[in-house]
Amino acid sequence: MIPDLGLRRTAPLRRETTSSLICRIASHYGMEAKVLRSYWKWRNYPLRHEGGGARADAEVLLNAAGRQLLAGICGVEEDVLARALPSWEEGDAKLRVEDGDPVGLWRIGGAVAGPVAFSCRLCTARRTGTALRAVRYAPRWERACVRHGRWLLAADANQPLEHLDLRGLPEVVAAQRRWASVARRAARAGAEPERVFALAQAVVARWWEQALQWERETIWPRRLHQVAGGDAGGDLERWRIVGRDAVVFPEVVAVAGALLDPAMAELVWADSGAGRPRALPADGMFCHRLGERLGRGWLGPLAATDHGGPLIAWMGSVIRVRRGVGGPPGYDNDPWWLRQEHQSATMAGQLRVLGKEKKAPGSGTMWRAAVPAEQRRLITSAISSAEEPLLQLRGVQTGPTAEVARRLLHGLGHSAGLIENAWKRTAVAAVNGGVPLQEVARWVDMPVEVLSQMLREGRQENGG
Repeated sequence: MIPDLGLRRTAPLRRETTSSLICRIASHYGMEAKVLRSYWKWRNYPLRHEGGGARADAEVLLNAAGRQLLAGICGVEEDVLARALPSWEEGDAKLRVEDGDPVGLWRIGGAVAGPVAFSCRLCTARRTGTALRAVRYAPRWERACVRHGRWLLAADANQPLEHLDLRGLPEVVAAQRRWASVARRAARAGAEPERVFALAQAVVARWWEQALQWERETIWPRRLHQVAGGDAGGDLERWRIVGRDAVVFPEVVAVAGALLDPAMAELVWADSGAGRPRALPADGMFCHRLGERLGRGWLGPLAATDHGGPLIAWMGSVIRVRRGVGGPPGYDNDPWWLRQEHQSATMAGQLRVLGKEKKAPGSGTMWRAAVPAEQRRLITSAISSAEEPLLQLRGVQTGPTAEVARRLLHGLGHSAGLIENAWKRTAVAAVNGGVPLQEVARWVDMPVEVLSQMLREGRQENGG
């Protein structure tokens, strides 16, 4: 039975979460959301963050009776709600009818119908007449509100902001407008736009983590301070996490367009030696041209020598396809395949790590989480090699004293050298993986200047 609330029509937003709609309905009736939700029977409890706060990206699945009840309360036909709410019929597979009772089930929005973000409150007010908080399913390439100059933040993170102000960054809004044409080009090329975007974002996000050591990078710091309200210096680590996607969005769109450009693929082919295979050079034409297209002529060599990253992986796939040496369909000959280790970290994940690190230094970011996957095997192997001589030394107990001492010192020296090499690899990979240089210096109790010099030596030794 539909409760007598004095019916007030509450229209859904396009791709809104059902949970968000229920909250807006409750606000229209002047009640708390939990009071309105009491009209349904719930299979589980509302989802919360580790700290106990309610999750803004929480979603609800309803059975048929539950959907009928919601339609009656908001005064909107079920077929209209079905078109607007992506999770509308998802409950049918999860919930069975229980004597016609309205039943609900809590789920995380991202696991139901894709990424979830806050809606622009000004757009919500324009559509509904009330500037209430709303949460919608929105892909990562549709986060800039062009009308009001706002970057809409992901709703899965435990942080209070709903948007970032883009009014001083017209290039980000312009990039949002350009993305539509890039997506159409991807479709014409037979590539899924979401995969092209994911690869481009992974490439740029990797540069973002390295950019703290790029003295010539001036564009991103300016944008970051802008979205932080003028100065991000007071909480730089947090703002680098919260502001990253907005700050780098123009470069992501530019990289996506470059990767779709057949002329750029030809440069990759030429850099590889075409018919005469060779290693990709540090001064290759592709990376040089890519840097120019991004307004950073100096970026080419840095991108070309970032071995193990998603850009080099894409170039390798392009070359293999061109040479016709790829195997059966799979990641190795699919340029748009993004390996798991190359996927960019989400804002929610990074904020969780940052929070743990602040509560208990050293606990939030273990080296395995900070180091790129392709480096972990090398580091682990180096540590194992360092341990072997030490294990062998346990049996060195006989012979002349001088000879035993010499063998002990030789073994310890060899192990120390291997451990130092492993340590350098770990530090270099941690910095490249996004851990701030100052943070790594604090881990190892070393001045930043000394650590910076050792990292340069480590990169040289490792060919970086």
